[in-house]
Amino acid sequence: MRLTSIHTYPVKGCHRLDHDDAFVRPWGLAGDRRWMVVDADGVGVTQRDTTRLVDLRAAVRPGGLTLRADGQPDLDVAEPADGTPIGVRTFRSRTFPVPARLAGRAADDWLGALLGRPVRLVWLAEPTRHLAVGSREHDPGDQVSFADAYPLLLANAASLDALNDWLAEVGEEPVPMTRFRPNLVVDGAPAWAEDDWAGRSLRVGERWFRAAGPCDRCVVTTTDQETGVRTKEPLRTLGRHRNIKQKLLFGLNLVPLDSGPLTVGAPIVVAP
Repeated sequence: MRLTSIHTYPVKGCHRLDHDDAFVRPWGLAGDRRWMVVDADGVGVTQRDTTRLVDLRAAVRPGGLTLRADGQPDLDVAEPADGTPIGVRTFRSRTFPVPARLAGRAADDWLGALLGRPVRLVWLAEPTRHLAVGSREHDPGDQVSFADAYPLLLANAASLDALNDWLAEVGEEPVPMTRFRPNLVVDGAPAWAEDDWAGRSLRVGERWFRAAGPCDRCVVTTTDQETGVRTKEPLRTLGRHRNIKQKLLFGLNLVPLDSGPLTVGAPIVVAP
């Protein structure tokens, strides 16, 4: 079993960045979801709200990031060094506010033009907990980025193959792994083997992680990550085959147990 690809999403909900290597931090991969677009109430704006976010291609640079989208000039945004933090939530319910810094009017206007609505861009200076202790079976820990719940998401290539076989049986087109927005993709394991890893430790290269349970999927999986077109699949098929305790499962949440580099091709070992 080995690691076949690595991905980050600098702004929550934006188009992915693909990497040959990355650095693991306690809160996730370096550069992953430290920025978030929020509405007037300070609640995160994601692809659940607008598929226009697939057009946002954000690139991390030293001390900030560059916002890119077709039809708009590139905009460099610096990590805010001062100013009073505001409380923001990743979701309107189930999460509590965490302090984040405002990126400024230029970024707000740029994103407002892209999304067609008033928004603000915020930066998470100190990754922290935004889910109550005990709200998850396998706790995400005290350092999390603007990810939905856990620092990283792992996906199994064989599980995607199995899902695409189910789609073919009902005359639907296959979907790519990008629909599931993973951080790490593995190959060489049987389909759905990750179901049995919850609560166990696994080593990816030299890095150790705690498998924090399967990922419950939402409408974002039905969004083409290149065009923004939304359909009913693969969520409908997951509902037929992967509805476990009222959750449609695909992928495995991870919590880092140490920090350091990670490289595509690294071997993966699951502890007994």
